[in-house]
Amino acid sequence: MKGHAKQVDSGAWMAQEERVAWWRRAWRRIGRWRQLARQRRQLAALSDAALKDIGYGRADIWMESNRPFWDDR
Repeated sequence: MKGHAKQVDSGAWMAQEERVAWWRRAWRRIGRWRQLARQRRQLAALSDAALKDIGYGRADIWMESNRPFWDDR
């Protein structure tokens, strides 16, 4: 019976590890989404002169800033 109890404990431990890994991935993804949204807001706030300096036009930035926050292409 003792051997069986160890299998249950290791199974529970793996389930716990999987939950922790899932939360880590979810937290990273949310962080990335926040980063994308912040960068797109910053791009939209740039002046036309600054956009010209980096080689983009207002239409390019409008398209980028109106993408959904989860769109990471």
